[in-house]
Amino acid sequence: MIKPAKLPCMAKSSVAIYNVSKQQYPPTFKLFFFLPISLALTSFFLVFIYISTTSRVLTNPQSTIFLEPATNYSLFDLIIPFSTDNEDTVPLSIDNSAEEFFFDLPTSSKQSQWSLPLGDLFGFTGDNMNNTEIYHDTDTFLEDYKEMNKSFKIFVYPHNPADPFANVLLPVDFDPKGHYASELYFKKALFSSHFITQDPNQADLFYMPFSIADMRHDPRIGPERLQDFIKDYVFNISHKYPFWNRTGGADHFYVGCHSISRIAMDKAVEAKDNVIQLVCSSTYFVPNYFPHKDVSLPQIWPKEGDPKSLVSTKRNQLAFFAGQVNSPVRAALLKHWVNDTEIFAHFGRLESDDGEEQLRSKFCLHVKGFEVNTARVTDALHYGCVPVILANHYDLPFTDILNWKSFSVVVHYMDLPVLKKILQGISFEELSWLQNNVAKVRRHFKWNVPAVDYDAFYMAMYELWLRKSSVRVRLSSSREYI
Repeated sequence: MIKPAKLPCMAKSSVAIYNVSKQQYPPTFKLFFFLPISLALTSFFLVFIYISTTSRVLTNPQSTIFLEPATNYSLFDLIIPFSTDNEDTVPLSIDNSAEEFFFDLPTSSKQSQWSLPLGDLFGFTGDNMNNTEIYHDTDTFLEDYKEMNKSFKIFVYPHNPADPFANVLLPVDFDPKGHYASELYFKKALFSSHFITQDPNQADLFYMPFSIADMRHDPRIGPERLQDFIKDYVFNISHKYPFWNRTGGADHFYVGCHSISRIAMDKAVEAKDNVIQLVCSSTYFVPNYFPHKDVSLPQIWPKEGDPKSLVSTKRNQLAFFAGQVNSPVRAALLKHWVNDTEIFAHFGRLESDDGEEQLRSKFCLHVKGFEVNTARVTDALHYGCVPVILANHYDLPFTDILNWKSFSVVVHYMDLPVLKKILQGISFEELSWLQNNVAKVRRHFKWNVPAVDYDAFYMAMYELWLRKSSVRVRLSSSREYI
C-alpha cells in the first residue's frame, strides 16, 4: 500500500511523463535524438545475438584457452612426468617479460593450424605468394646494394689510442670470439672499410664506437655503470660536435650483441628514443626496440672453415636440439620430445661436437632461452640444416631483405605438441627448396676479416643504408649540414 505522503511526488512524476509523451517535437529533434537511440539499441541486440550464437564461452566453456599463472609448475615438473587432473596440458611461455605466465595448451582437443596438408608452403598451388625466392625483391636489392656500396658514408667519432677507455672505443686487433662476437666483427670490419669518411659533413650516419660487450667486462664500468658511461658519452659528443643536436641523435647508431644493450640508453632519454640500434637481442614485444628504426644482427659462435659436406641425402634425422633448459619453452620441448626417435632433443651440452648432429639432421631447432636470440640459427645455416624458429616476437636478422619463409620454418609456441607433424608434413620438394635456399643464404650470416661482399657486415650496412636520412640542410656557410 502506498503511503499518502508519497502521493504528491508520484503525481508530479506522472504529470511530467504525460506532458513529455504529448509533446510535439519538431522533425529535426526527432531526427537527431530518436534515430541514434534506435540505431544504438538495434546494434546492441544484433551484437548480443551474434555473441550468444557463436561464442565458445557460452557454447563450450571447456574448450577455451585461459591464461593462468604457473604457480604449481617448475622446470623439473615439465621434464619429469607428473600427475595432474589434465595430463594433456602443458605450460608454455608467452614472451620475455612474462615468463611467469603460461598457456594451458590442450594437445588433442584443439585442432592445430598445421594439421592440414602443407602443400602450400611455397605457394606451389593456389594464389599464394611464391616463397622460393630468398629476397623479397631481388632486383631492387641488387640495384640498391650497388648504390649503397658506392655512396654510403659513415663518420666514426674519433678517439685517441691513449684514451683511458680505448679498449671499449677502438676495434680489437684480434679475431673476435664468444657469443657476442658480432658487435666486435662489425666494428673491426667498418674501421677498415671504404664506408668511412673523415669529413662529417659528407656522412649519412654517425657511429658511436663503444662496445657493449667490452664495457660489460671492464671493471671500471660493468653492468652497474654502463648506462652512466653512455649518458656521459652522449653528453660529450653533443657538446663537442654539432651533429647530434641537429637530429637529436636520429642519424647516429651503435652496435651491441649482449641483451644488456637494450637498456644501455635508459639514462640518455633522447638517445633511447632516436638512436639506431644494431642488436642481436631483437624482440619487438618489449620496450626499447623498434623494427622500423633498429636493426637485428645475427648472433654467431665463430667457427673455422666450412663443413666437409652439406649433402642433404645423408640427413636421416628429422630434427635436432641441444641446450640448457633456461626457459619454459625449452622445458616444454623436452617434455614432449626428449624420448622421441626422430626428434633429437637433448638436455644440456653434448659431450661431442653438435656439428655432426646438425649435419645429419633435416631441421635444427632454434628455441628461445633467456632471450629470443641464440647462435643456433647461424649454426644451423653453417651446417646446411633448415632452421626451425621457436621464438615468438623475434625480429629475425636482415628481415627487411631476406624472405625467411624461403629457407626456414617458423613455429608458434602453441604448436609445440604437433611439431613432429608439422615437420613430417613438409614434402620432399618443399624440403629440397628449403635446403637449396639455406645454401644460398649462408654467406649473408658469416663475418669475415676482411669483410666480403654480401656477408653479414655488408648486409648490416645495407640495413643501415635503408635507415639513412635522404635530406641534409646546411647549418651555415661553413659547409656544416643539418
